Amino acid sequence: MTINKKIYFASDQHFGAPTVEESKIREQKFVNWLDFIKKDADVLFLLGDLFDFWFEYTEAVPKGFVRVLGKLAELSDQGIQIHFFVGNHDLWMQDYFEKELNIPIYHEPKEFILNGKSFFIGHGDGLGPEDKGYKRMKKVFTNPVSKWFYRWLHPDIGIKIAHYLSVKNKLISGAEDVKFLGEENEWLVQYSKMKLTEKHYDYFVFGHRHLPLEIALSETSKYINTGDWIVHFTYGEFDGGDMVLKSY
Repeated sequence: MTINKKIYFASDQHFGAPTVEESKIREQKFVNWLDFIKKDADVLFLLGDLFDFWFEYTEAVPKGFVRVLGKLAELSDQGIQIHFFVGNHDLWMQDYFEKELNIPIYHEPKEFILNGKSFFIGHGDGLGPEDKGYKRMKKVFTNPVSKWFYRWLHPDIGIKIAHYLSVKNKLISGAEDVKFLGEENEWLVQYSKMKLTEKHYDYFVFGHRHLPLEIALSETSKYINTGDWIVHFTYGEFDGGDMVLKSY
C-alpha cells in the first residue's frame, strides 16, 4: 500500500431499483462517497450488485448510471485501482468495465494480499451449504444457451422482464432474510469457517447479505459483510493494519 492511503470496500448498491427516481437519490449519495474517499484511496473493491440489473449485449449496455460510471472512470484515471466482483444481479457483465473503465471483473471469489494481510473477497452469492434454490437458478442464468436466447430478446423487453423478476422473485433479490440469523445459520460465516480449515485468511469480505456484519472467526481471522447502499450505507475501510466497517 501507498503510505497514508487506504483500501475501501462497498457492495449492493442496486442502482435502478426500486424506481429510477428513488435510485438517483442513492446514486448521488454514492457519487459523493466516491468523492469523499478519492483523496486517500489506494484501492477500491466493489463487491457486486452495483446495479439491480445489468446485461451486456454485443453492441449495447443498459442506459443510465452516467454519474456513477463517470465517477468510477475519474477515480480509475486518477490511478486508483478498482476491482469489481459480479453479484447475482450483474451476473452478465462481460468486458465493458475492463475496456471503458480499466476495471477488472471477477466472477469468482479471489485471494488478495494487501499490506501483508490475506483477504478472501467475493460477492457471496451461492457460497456455503445452503442457498440451494439460488444455486440451481444461477446455473440456468449463467448457462451459455440461456444467455444466447436471452440476448435475442429486444432490450426493451428483456430488461423489463429482468427488473420485474428482480423485485418479485426473492431467490434472485436475496430479500428473503435480511436479518441476522445467528452465526450457526449464516451460511457465509459457515463457508468462511470451512475455508479457514484449508488455509488461513486474515479477512473474509463479502456482500450479498445486505447486512453490515463483523464476526471474529478466530483470534486472527475475521468475517466482514459490507452491508448495502439501500438502508445502511456502510463500507469497509482498511488502513493497512486493521479493517473496520463505517457508515456514510
